[in-house]
Amino acid sequence: MIKKEMIAMLLAGGQGSRLGVLTSKVAKPAVAFGGKYRIIDFPLSNCINSGVDTVGVLTQYQPLRLNSHIGIGIPWDLDRNVGGITILPPYEKSGNSEWYTGTANAIYQNIDYMEQYNPEYVLILSGDHIYKMDYEIMLDYHKANNADVTIASMPVPMEEAKRFGIVVTDENNRITDFQEKPEEPRSNLASMGIYIFKWQVLKEVLVKLKDQSNCDFGKHIIPYCFEKDCRMFAYEYNSYWKDVGTLNSYWEANMELIDIIPVFNLYEEFWRIYTKSDTLPPQYIADTAKIERCIISEGCDIHGEVYNSVIGAGVTVEEGAVVKDSIIMKDSVICKGAKLDKAIVAEQVKIDENVEIGVGEMAPSKLDKKVYAFDLVTIGEKTYIPKNVKIGKNTVIMGQTSAEDYADGVLESGDYIIKAGDR
Repeated sequence: MIKKEMIAMLLAGGQGSRLGVLTSKVAKPAVAFGGKYRIIDFPLSNCINSGVDTVGVLTQYQPLRLNSHIGIGIPWDLDRNVGGITILPPYEKSGNSEWYTGTANAIYQNIDYMEQYNPEYVLILSGDHIYKMDYEIMLDYHKANNADVTIASMPVPMEEAKRFGIVVTDENNRITDFQEKPEEPRSNLASMGIYIFKWQVLKEVLVKLKDQSNCDFGKHIIPYCFEKDCRMFAYEYNSYWKDVGTLNSYWEANMELIDIIPVFNLYEEFWRIYTKSDTLPPQYIADTAKIERCIISEGCDIHGEVYNSVIGAGVTVEEGAVVKDSIIMKDSVICKGAKLDKAIVAEQVKIDENVEIGVGEMAPSKLDKKVYAFDLVTIGEKTYIPKNVKIGKNTVIMGQTSAEDYADGVLESGDYIIKAGDR
């Protein structure tokens, strides 16, 4: 039997519904981030930078692009004969077949995968957070405390604590209470959804709770371990960490990359973020271009004006176009005279000439006011927007639209166009 000290199980099957049309055809961990990266690149890079060379990636929702991006793990040096990266989708078993119904249920269904490495420890990760963490330091902390479970935790503002799983600790950081999204939190130390378990403890708990419907770490596994008086410790983390699960947090995290002194630095030599990169020509910046405080990825062709924006690979911005405070993803085209303000434009979108995006007064979304807010305009992948239309704030567009879809050439703030089959 192969022996590994610690293996990682990376949960990457989430639908990411709070990202709206950005995840209508792609899993949240495969959404583009920071120009050339995808969200899953960050936990995968953390793994290899931390010396964790065996990673199971649990996929479920819209896995095609995610699987294609990961491949056999070459960009992260995870193409190994022993260990490396393994995609773990749900599969049909004799007697029954079921989807992953919760985070812990997904891990339980892959006990055989973990067993073959006979690890001493198992690291549980989420595939949709942006951060840099040395898991080896967390493991050393786990060992020093002889912990059964260590939960990575970080302080949050007390008024936001009710949104998280909250840990209460003693002076030695041993967990004395765990509250899952409490109305009256007793602490502001929030679980980050990153756990290290002793393998034997994890296996025993997973088997014990295998019949629990929608079995989840925060709701079921962690409370059960606490009730059984396991040695549970909080590993406090005080660097940058962001859950990019909403359009606003996603937009903000991208905009933070272009600060003069970014709080999250992509350019550190000692902790690189790796990704699968296409072979593209260099970027071309024309003499007509004006660029201020942007990330411009390789293969771009920039003739217009781009301010405070993150531009993905292979994007064209034609002469006379103006892009402000926006995220433009891979292979999109912004045509002459188009003006964009606070837009999130997905991959392979064409915005035709003289389109104005992000105009007028704010109005709540008619589609989903919780998802589509923050004055952002969200445009789904492979969308076409015809010439000369004006698009308000908190709007959503997806599909091949035509002039007839815009009353008097306008999509009012809060309105949406989603073509049949693109929902």
